[in-house]
Amino acid sequence: MSNSLDDVVSGALGVLDTHGLEFCSMRRVASALGVQPSALYHHVPDKQTLLALMADRIVADVHAPVDGSREQRALAVCHGLRDAMLSIRDGADVVATASAFRLGASGIESDLAEVLGDRDGARTLLLYVFGHTQATQDHRLASAVGVLEADPDLDASFDRGLAIVMRGLAD
Repeated sequence: MSNSLDDVVSGALGVLDTHGLEFCSMRRVASALGVQPSALYHHVPDKQTLLALMADRIVADVHAPVDGSREQRALAVCHGLRDAMLSIRDGADVVATASAFRLGASGIESDLAEVLGDRDGARTLLLYVFGHTQATQDHRLASAVGVLEADPDLDASFDRGLAIVMRGLAD
């Protein structure tokens, strides 16, 4: 049975969630799908393209709501993005990397820029969300393996920082 592009992306996300980004190789994805690594290249030309597709899948359901104030809509995007990235191990690393290198087709930055009326403001918000979410994922992983104690304030600190960034953008 041959795999589709959707199967390849799903397999890659499964490997990512199980092993983390550091060990999410084309060889490991191929093994998870029961194929030779060369079979993946029928669907994606390289790992960067696969990472972009993974990032797009992670954030696929994140969209700016049509109702509410500009601030409410921007906050909804930021919270939706954070939740989506936290839903899979190293999701923030994948999405942040794809965004930094302008890989993939995700429209989150454009959606946020449209909501705010400010492309630089949208990028600033995204960088905050990426950074805080990456730190949260790192902390949760370290806590899960007993290196650090769990920090029950991570969600609240995200909201406090987000409010500060939003105030800065309003000025």
